Amino acid sequence: MRSIIATTVMALACMAGGSADAGWYCGATSYRCCPQPCQPTCCYTSYKVERETCYRTVQETVYEPQQYTTQRTTYKPTWEENQVTCYRDVTETAYVEKSYTVQRPVYETSYVEQSYTVQRPVYETSYVEKNYTVQRPVWETCEREVRRTVYKPTTEVVQRQVCKTVMDRVEETVNVERCYTVMKPYTVQKSRCVDRGRWVAQKVYHPGPCLPRLVQTCYGPRWQMVQSQGFCTTKRTWCPNVVNETYNCTVMRPEVVRQSCPVTVCKIVPRQVTETINYNVCKMVPTVEVCKVPHRTCRMVCEQKTCKIPVRTCKMVCEQKTCKVPVRSCKMVCEQKTCKVPVCTTRKVPYNVTQRVCKMVACTEDVNCTRMVAKCVQKQVPYTVCKMVPVQVCPTSNCDTCNGASGVQQESAKPTPTPDNPPKPNAEA
Repeated sequence: MRSIIATTVMALACMAGGSADAGWYCGATSYRCCPQPCQPTCCYTSYKVERETCYRTVQETVYEPQQYTTQRTTYKPTWEENQVTCYRDVTETAYVEKSYTVQRPVYETSYVEQSYTVQRPVYETSYVEKNYTVQRPVWETCEREVRRTVYKPTTEVVQRQVCKTVMDRVEETVNVERCYTVMKPYTVQKSRCVDRGRWVAQKVYHPGPCLPRLVQTCYGPRWQMVQSQGFCTTKRTWCPNVVNETYNCTVMRPEVVRQSCPVTVCKIVPRQVTETINYNVCKMVPTVEVCKVPHRTCRMVCEQKTCKIPVRTCKMVCEQKTCKVPVRSCKMVCEQKTCKVPVCTTRKVPYNVTQRVCKMVACTEDVNCTRMVAKCVQKQVPYTVCKMVPVQVCPTSNCDTCNGASGVQQESAKPTPTPDNPPKPNAEA
């Protein structure tokens, strides 16, 4: 099997060698396009894929319900009534009169005359003469001579010769030969295998799972495993149909073209030029100047002055005054009062209560139960087998140049499944 696949891959590589070199540069420049002599060709053996549907046996586990009887112990409640004597507390309130003594304050107010001495301030103002010395500034203005040197600018015109280089632009026309590659289209006939199959819809039944459900029996509701209802789905299967087709293919071949083009060349030629330039020269000439500068002087002159300073004196004068001072006295007066004091007493009161007591009584009973028993079932499942069948292929043309070749090319034209069409399942070898 491996030798057959290796032979097929080598044959397909030889067939696609010529066309792969033609599209290697994607339309760009290539200098490898040179004509070569034609090679002799012959028939060769190719392989095509054939599919066959087979069936195999698969073991599947199925669960069947089985009835069986078992015993179980149940407990039934029984109620009994008992008389019980209980006691509750009863609280009673009684009021007792009680007398007590209180003291009430009584306030009295009286006035007492009281003498006191106060001091009143008396102010007197007097003036005292005082001598002091002050300095008064006296300003005087005078002039003095000052000599200084001043530089004045003097401008002179001077000539000199300057040499400089001037670049002249010169244009020339030159013929240049250039080569470029042009891609020209050629039509070649090729053959290929196309799969014209179709999708076939098949129905598949899926049994429902076993689920626990609450079933009503003669002994009451019980949980049992019940087989749920199954469902059907549609499975789409691809049926292949391989057809051999011939089609025209356009191949781009490069050709080298030479062309002579005039090109303008620009050159820069240096040239020496002498010029006479006038420029100004500035010189600074010193000059002595005499000027009078006024300046101001200040001197201090002393003077005597007299001023009167006010002096204020304070004297305290004693005075006698009388005032009435209120005096408040308090006396406590005894009084008798009576009040009612609450007293609480507690006593026990009996009462009868009927209580219901529950007792559980055990009893045995037979119960019918259902259990699921596993069982193996055999069924036939289809599957697809692919085989390689040899086919004799002969080329249609004997010569082609510039990376062009003729042969048989196998391509798969199977349509891609869309969301409405499920994908094709993988074939089992």
